[in-house]
Amino acid sequence: MNNALDDGVIRILAIGNSFSEDALENNLYELANARGKKIVIGNLYIGGAPLELHVKNALGDSSSYSYRKINEIGVKQVIDKVKISTALLDEPWDYISFQQASPLSGKYETYSKDLPLLYAYITQHVKYPETKYILHQTWAYQHDADHAGFSLYERNQKNMYQAIVSTSERVYDWGDFSILVPVGTAIQNARTTYIGDHFTRDGYHLNLNYGRFIAACTWYEALFKENVKRNTFVPLTISYVESKIAKEAAHAAIMNPYNITNLSYYSTWTY
Repeated sequence: MNNALDDGVIRILAIGNSFSEDALENNLYELANARGKKIVIGNLYIGGAPLELHVKNALGDSSSYSYRKINEIGVKQVIDKVKISTALLDEPWDYISFQQASPLSGKYETYSKDLPLLYAYITQHVKYPETKYILHQTWAYQHDADHAGFSLYERNQKNMYQAIVSTSERVYDWGDFSILVPVGTAIQNARTTYIGDHFTRDGYHLNLNYGRFIAACTWYEALFKENVKRNTFVPLTISYVESKIAKEAAHAAIMNPYNITNLSYYSTWTY
């Protein structure tokens, strides 16, 4: 890490929506804390926001965001009506994360149109030039999801996952990102276990226990370059086996971000 940001605290800001809420605002701080790592997590949140809206808000310097921030001691604060420009200067961010709205997450043309504009704005307004950038690969919907955007993929989870993977690989290969966080592949890995296709609470948002934990585990290993299976933290809301699946699915995704790892050997328990 460059000296300007090397103070022993990892600071991550997501330019996001409810999928960054699912992935970053729950369990990631606790995973880091369990290993004695210091972290600050920020999320610039607008529900359902696509890259196109973030570009509009950035260029218009619009006070449109709910700024959710978990500080170094784990206290969460929510401030409404915040500008992107304000959040960029709030902390010396080590990493800033980009993601597309979930219905468009497998549509490459939506990234190629809007992400360069948002990236340019962020890099011009961030506090330190040493800040690095993350691409957050989101997940495919549950097979029976009623989300209107599912029709873009023939209401087929396999089609959606493959489109997300192909798109994230192409965008990551632009070379502008230091880290890919393959939550989409981690969730798909977990779907091969006995739990099956039961990782969302409404067909698209992750369920509040082991679904969100998988996402946090993937972020942890991507950020800290440390095998999450060594991390002892387990949320009280999930079982030991569910925690093992979450960590295994996340680790496998980091190792192989664009292909499903079959974890069907987790099949001897009744869901």
